[in-house]
Amino acid sequence: MKKIALLLLVGFGIAALANQATAQSKMQDWAELKEFHKVMAQTFHPSEEGNLEPIKTRIGEMVQKAKTLQASKFPADFDNEKIKKAVDQLVTDSQKLEADIKKGTSDKKITKSISALHDVFHQIVGLCSANEDHDHEHKEGDGHSH
Repeated sequence: MKKIALLLLVGFGIAALANQATAQSKMQDWAELKEFHKVMAQTFHPSEEGNLEPIKTRIGEMVQKAKTLQASKFPADFDNEKIKKAVDQLVTDSQKLEADIKKGTSDKKITKSISALHDVFHQIVGLCSANEDHDHEHKEGDGHSH
């Protein structure tokens, strides 16, 4: 009886890992999400070190990538209201950040806004992987990995 229970436990664990890997794979196939991620990584990480030049010069690109993501065909597994709402939030928040940058808002407010935008992006990644507490690793190259 213990062997059956152990086999079931191992089987469920493997199935859960396979489901997460499938979600991650499908997420990697979502080109518009990957394109947004590139701009986010290349602007957010410098902001963590006090360098706001990348976000100040690339905010228009970020807004465009967010809009392209919003207009994209969501993969079937991710085509739900929670993810759509979070993507809509990316668009709204990136547009607000763009307006703030154009009117010369403080660096402190820009830093806070891009951090909040990064949190929304992580919410999307968490919803896509069905694990909102996904691991966060950084690697060389794009400076950001999920």
